[in-house]
Amino acid sequence: MGVQLEKRQKTKYRIRKKVNGSASRPRLSVFKSNTEIYCQLIDDLTGNTLCAASSKEDKSITGTKTEKAIAVGKKIASKANGLNISEVVFDRNGFLYHGRIKALADSAREGGLKF
Repeated sequence: MGVQLEKRQKTKYRIRKKVNGSASRPRLSVFKSNTEIYCQLIDDLTGNTLCAASSKEDKSITGTKTEKAIAVGKKIASKANGLNISEVVFDRNGFLYHGRIKALADSAREGGLKF
């Protein structure tokens, strides 16, 4: 395991000690790879994923990686609104809050999610 991955894992565990989702306020977990970005709403009490969105599942999402993140943020917000979810807890999953992670969070807020 590389040094960067170990560092992100430690940060991730530190965040997850404090951030928990419930059915009324699920956890919005974000993961980014080199080319794609994924997010899902998770109810930690039951261990269920309520809904998910990614740049990989929808081939109509094109553009730069930041544009993909913005589109995925809007998509997860619309899916959450369909499930009558308006408040979430944001889990950046050990990634720094800038760039694609921030773009996804801002577009999810524009879509109606509060966190």
